[in-house]
Amino acid sequence: MTTLDRRTFLKRGVVSAAALTALAGPFGGLAARAANGPKTALKNGGYGDLIGIPEIDSGRVLLHLPEGFEYRLLSEVDDTMTDGVPTPALSDGMGAFNWRGRTRLVRNHEVRFDPGHFGPAATAYDTASGGGTTTLEITHDRRVASSWTSLNGTNFNCAGGATPWETWISCEETVNGPDANVNFLGQTMELNEKHGYLFEVPASRSLGELQPGDATPIRSAGRFAHEAAIADPATGIVYQTEDNFAYWSGFYRYIPPNNPRRDKRIEDGGRLQVLGVIPPGASSPVVVNLSNDQDVGVTYRTAWIDIEDPDPTIPDGTLNDPATGWLYQRQAEPQGAAQFSRLEGIDYFGGRIYLVSTEGGGPFAGGNGSAGFGEGWGQVWVYDISAETITLLFESPGQNVLDLPDNITISPRRKSVLLCEDSSGDNFLRGLTQDGLIFDFALNRFPGRTSDEFAGATFSHDTQTLFVNLQATGVTFAIWGPWQRGLL
Repeated sequence: MTTLDRRTFLKRGVVSAAALTALAGPFGGLAARAANGPKTALKNGGYGDLIGIPEIDSGRVLLHLPEGFEYRLLSEVDDTMTDGVPTPALSDGMGAFNWRGRTRLVRNHEVRFDPGHFGPAATAYDTASGGGTTTLEITHDRRVASSWTSLNGTNFNCAGGATPWETWISCEETVNGPDANVNFLGQTMELNEKHGYLFEVPASRSLGELQPGDATPIRSAGRFAHEAAIADPATGIVYQTEDNFAYWSGFYRYIPPNNPRRDKRIEDGGRLQVLGVIPPGASSPVVVNLSNDQDVGVTYRTAWIDIEDPDPTIPDGTLNDPATGWLYQRQAEPQGAAQFSRLEGIDYFGGRIYLVSTEGGGPFAGGNGSAGFGEGWGQVWVYDISAETITLLFESPGQNVLDLPDNITISPRRKSVLLCEDSSGDNFLRGLTQDGLIFDFALNRFPGRTSDEFAGATFSHDTQTLFVNLQATGVTFAIWGPWQRGLL
């Protein structure tokens, strides 16, 4: 493993922010932005101030939104679904799909092991594990027509991503199993199966159609603390983020052995790779910390590194959580993988992959990280697939601007990035334009749960409705209004 300090690397292998102004595309204005600091979009992205708005059915003020917007609480934890199963807790990542004129939401549940599996035991991947997905079918007037179990027996299903072939990739943010039975909270797990995988859930899987064997992990896509995944619509390659609280995290891609667009599924048995950055003339990538001391607009050349054993068995006693980065530490980093601080949200637009480093940035006085592996309030990076470069689009200068971004989605109208915050204080939905302007869109004001994170933001196929969760509260909202007024 070769490591360069940042100053040396800048001389050898980086396109500077000044040079970036000569590049075509949406990032040409970032050099000026880097010099002057982050800018707020005019009139809060065109939407104006956020105000308390009553929920349309109950009259309770649960969210602050721009004037003219409305919302409905669609689902709460423990609501009995159409299949008779209580709605699981911890609603997280979510995808919206057009289904015969209605919207189907496939929603993750970040449950670890209590109270065991939900839904039928016969369809559970692991009957000792409480995670999975539920599907909600939403009518034109934004009401739940039906809801059901669509994946069960998985573990700690955090985020994921919708595919162009109308499936949801659900990600397990864990490596727990019989060989690694202590979770990141220090709790001892009694699991029957290895976890830490991708699972694919078809949006077409209807009420009562989940069958034994449907919960099949894509093992070759890696066993690590997955956060989110998104597929390149041109190639079917699946890009994945890793969220490790106790070490640096990697940015991965999985190359399936099949054509997923043709087959409508991702097959196991493909190739896993991790991103590295490489200076001109070098024969291999070097380890570079992309978390600290970065300039907005900086662009790195990249290369992809093969992972020899994507599905490791972790020797008993060698993994004592929270050191969950077994694959990254032992296979990726020694070959020159780039170091990120907690990679979370990811999305695709226009040949580019947008990804969030939740604790990237800084360093700030006193730090703000997990065991020293990240000291910032959040970064947004953009990987250009054809150019094989990665560019820093935005870095938060403090909590009042952007505070620990997590899930993201690209708005279908203006192509801005909508970021879900996961901070310990007030949590916002914030918009970020392609040229680095930031603005507020929503604030959590759920009584008694105002510090709960937003998660799973996703737009309906007709672009008129935003669906989003409050994760720990276990609720799902539909939000609609005068989108055309602003930058989302």
